[in-house]
This record gives sequence, C-alpha cells and structure tokens, in this order.
Amino acid sequence: MSPSAVRRSLASRGASRAIWPATWFVLLMLCVWGFPYADGLLRVLEPDANQVVYQRASLASLLLKHLFVVSVAAVVTIVGGVLAAIAVTREWGRDFLPMVAQVASLGQTFPPVAVLALAVPALGFGTLPIIVALVLYGMLPIVRNTLGGLQDVDKDIKSAATAMGMTPWQVLRQVELPLAAPIILAGIRTSITINISTAAIGATVGARNLGDPIIAGIVNGNMAYIIQGALTIALLALTVDSLFERLQERLRSRLFTS
Repeated sequence: MSPSAVRRSLASRGASRAIWPATWFVLLMLCVWGFPYADGLLRVLEPDANQVVYQRASLASLLLKHLFVVSVAAVVTIVGGVLAAIAVTREWGRDFLPMVAQVASLGQTFPPVAVLALAVPALGFGTLPIIVALVLYGMLPIVRNTLGGLQDVDKDIKSAATAMGMTPWQVLRQVELPLAAPIILAGIRTSITINISTAAIGATVGARNLGDPIIAGIVNGNMAYIIQGALTIALLALTVDSLFERLQERLRSRLFTS
C-alpha cells in the first residue's frame, strides 16, 4: 500500500471515530441538564420515595468539582510519573528503576478507601485526601507505560541520532518521547479514566463531587439518586476515554505517515 493510501485509510478511520467523543458529550450534557426535569421518569425507579431528583447540589456544579479533583490529580500524576520514568531510564538513574517501579505499584496495592482512611486524620476532610488517593492509585499505569515506551525505542535509532551530533536532551525530546508518545498516552488514558470513577468515593470524606448522589442514594435506599450519579460518572468516563482514543489515533497516524 502506498503512503498516500495509508494516510487516506488512517484519515477515514479517524473521521469515522470522531463522532464518538461528541456523542458521549451530548449524552453527558443531557443527563446533567435533563435529570432535574425527569421526576416522572425517575419515579418509576422509586415510586414510594418522597423525592427522586437529587437537589442538594446541581449535577452541573458537582460535575465541575469532579473534573477539578480528577484534573489536579492527573497533572500531579502525569508530571511525577513521566519525570520519574524518564529519570530511571537515563544512565545516571538506572539504579533507581526497581525502586520507582515498586513505589508506583505500591499505590494500587492499597484500596482507595484505605488510603482515604489513612489520609483523613493527617489532611482532614474534604478534597485533599481524595486527590492524594487518586495520585497514588493512578501512578502505576503512567509509570509502567512510560518505562515501556522509552525502553522499546530502538537502540539503533538512538545511536544514529547521537552520531548526527544530537545531545542526550535532544535525543530524548526529538526521538525517544515522540516514538514513545502513543504508549505513554495509553497509560495516561487508563489512569485518568479509572480515576474518574474512583473519585466518587471522595464523597464519603466530604469532597463534593458526582459521588454525592450515589452516597446519598445508598444511605437513603434511593435508587434514583444512585442512577443520577452513576450514569453521569459513566458518561463522563466514556467522553474522556473516547477523546484519548482520538488523540492516540492521531499520534499513530503521524508516526506511521511521517
């Protein structure tokens, strides 16, 4: 197949999938803005409940707070995870590779609820404990994929770049990171998507987010509340995941056609 045919094929595949992020986003907005007016529909789930529409806070405000918590945790995790993986793949940092891998794995050996239980006495109730839990829980996919992506770069390619007069920093920035980018992005995608769902447990320690309706529904035995929170979180996760899929497709197409 000619390079132009490959480019056309990748472009058509990307175009066919481009609709998915927009579709999930529209469904998400319909839930956020539509649930407050869906009393009749939600009452089918809980016909005997006094109230079926969650009204302690708007879903829109809870969505923004949910995104804030996940975004802060994602920034810390991405910066820390990628930099740590880069450091231990350099000659001067290879001795620390086992330690970094073990520390990253340690975060997922503790359930997020256990991390919250340990963090609350030191950090108090609210948003900070859940951010700490999400950072620990989301570190492994990023570190693991960054290590794998950088280690999979062909040594001959790096040697050729060095022979051309590139400095180690230039080899990293212009050769290793671009080639490893799709794998790194896959780790970031996994980490953030998982943390969108995990962040809901922050409602148990006073962090206001989309977990509020779920916890209220469990406490009050109200399935309508649970559906409002759970469905909104699921659609948010699908929206973000599909956006990352689109980014991965673009990266692969650029690498394949360059």
